[in-house]
Amino acid sequence: MKRSISLLLMLILAVTVAGCSSGAASLGLNVGGSKDKNTLTIVWYPNESAADLKDARDEVGKIVEQATGKKVEHKMTTDYNIAIEAIASGSADLAYMGPQGYVEARNKTEDVKPLFTNSGESGTLDDAVYYSWLNVRKGDEGEFKSGDGFTLDPLPGKKFSFVSNSSTSGFKVPSAGIISYFGKMDKYKDLKEDDLMQGGKDKFFSDVLFGGSHQGSAVNLLTGKADVAAFCDTCVSNYVELADGTANKPGAVYKVKDGASEPFNTLSGKEFVVISVTPVLNSPFVANTKTVSEDEQKKITEAFTSDDVTHNPKIFLPKDSKDSGLFKQKSGNERFLPVDDAWFEPIRELSK
Repeated sequence: MKRSISLLLMLILAVTVAGCSSGAASLGLNVGGSKDKNTLTIVWYPNESAADLKDARDEVGKIVEQATGKKVEHKMTTDYNIAIEAIASGSADLAYMGPQGYVEARNKTEDVKPLFTNSGESGTLDDAVYYSWLNVRKGDEGEFKSGDGFTLDPLPGKKFSFVSNSSTSGFKVPSAGIISYFGKMDKYKDLKEDDLMQGGKDKFFSDVLFGGSHQGSAVNLLTGKADVAAFCDTCVSNYVELADGTANKPGAVYKVKDGASEPFNTLSGKEFVVISVTPVLNSPFVANTKTVSEDEQKKITEAFTSDDVTHNPKIFLPKDSKDSGLFKQKSGNERFLPVDDAWFEPIRELSK
């Protein structure tokens, strides 16, 4: 019996690894083969793989090329797990990934190392955060109102959209918040993360969707596939604008911009209301230290934390810019700062 179980576990492991490898290979990511030593591959999450962010990605690549003297190749993905596997396996050399994805990659191998992240408006790491939102369509917020604020009490039985189970602000943080809130009630005292991942008649949610990206989760909400959706402020900021209230505060109303690019191109004018806001540590740029030398890591970090990059409008969009980008100057003090593994300890705590 023990031998049969061991063989079964080995088979499951083999299928799982093959699935990840074939997914990476299908995107042109080198899996276990020889690599061009004169090329560095940057893998991007689905959120940052959008067509309207090509100029921003190219500018990042250009800075890496200038710092290292090597050619940069970009690999876009449609799945968080493929990006995580790519950087952990060394089939990608660099990645821009969420804190939870970094922790998962680091759990696979300590070869994955954070290099730097973007600061907060103070220009320091003290406020280097973005925001995880829970959102409902405009017109549905009344059900969640409680006095001057909002309550999560109506959540059970709703159709809910997460981003990916490897997303920090699109899964880990909202899940932890929901479990903490409802875990105080006798009915839900044994509620666990796994209970939130599948919907059904006897489940916490009637239906659970995964948008695959923050943009995808927002579209699930705006098209009526979900009643409530988790996604973050920064990943939809290129497509929506504040219509009422205070940014990143419960009750804020956001509207899809006229002329918004895919996947919001058919949703102009659609509105949603933020009912819950939680700060999350900013996302790191990371390297695989087996494929990126210590000298290259140093040069890349020095380049991105330099004043030249801080004042590069293709990296940090000016405050009044209408262009799409990865980062934006709000106070004028935003810049990249070195960061180490220990800084992400609060994210690890979410999984304990």
